[in-house]
Amino acid sequence: MARDRVARTSSAFYPEMSAAGSVAQRTFDILLDEIMSFRLKPFELISEKGMSEALGVSRTPVREALARLASLGLIDIYAQRGSVVAPLRLANLRKSQFLREALEVGLIARAIESPQRDELVQKLKDELALQDTLLSISDDQRFFRSDELFHQQIAAYAGFPGIWADISAAKLHMDRFRYLSFPRMDSMAIVIDQHRTIVAAIESGDLHAAEEAMRFHLRRIFSVLGAVQERYAEYFSASNQPEPSRIQRFEGEIHLDQSIGA
Repeated sequence: MARDRVARTSSAFYPEMSAAGSVAQRTFDILLDEIMSFRLKPFELISEKGMSEALGVSRTPVREALARLASLGLIDIYAQRGSVVAPLRLANLRKSQFLREALEVGLIARAIESPQRDELVQKLKDELALQDTLLSISDDQRFFRSDELFHQQIAAYAGFPGIWADISAAKLHMDRFRYLSFPRMDSMAIVIDQHRTIVAAIESGDLHAAEEAMRFHLRRIFSVLGAVQERYAEYFSASNQPEPSRIQRFEGEIHLDQSIGA
């Protein structure tokens, strides 16, 4: 699990959670990325001392980052043991998906009513063209980012550009499942087809069709859930209670080009 450097997925895909210049924030960004990308795996015990040494910071920002991650449900705190990466829990997925669907379907009507609807449609079509290209070269990382921007454009043209921070927070647990399923058990082509259906409904001004297309799209995660559970059974828990017998010590390494500062 050793790597040459830490990718900044969290700052790229979750910019609403970032605050440039803060050591605590950058520490949080890195640990969030490690958890979301499964380099820190469910049930792995995180050593404050080990992380502070690897990141080149004092233990205080590590402790603060872990507390913040615990508040998001990504870290479980065990008495006498410490901080453990939370397992995947279906209750968290269902809540996360429900919140995202409620927010994004609610934005569709406002996007259709927008006086800049034609401009929105053109931006979405441009994003679809990019996604077709990314599909042809199998670039799933850039495709994920384009997928985010597709949905973010709809929010912006609905008149709520700032609401993406709330959507990002709401879909955090959904994104953990998506990381495991995409593209291994999901399909870029299917996602693009669903995006194309959403765009066509927005362009025609068909509110009912647009809302139904968005619901269908955001519920796709459930169609691949069984395959994800079967392949990664060790990452799942059916309980919200501590499971100390499943805790594992983190054996990987975190390598940075340079320390992020003490």
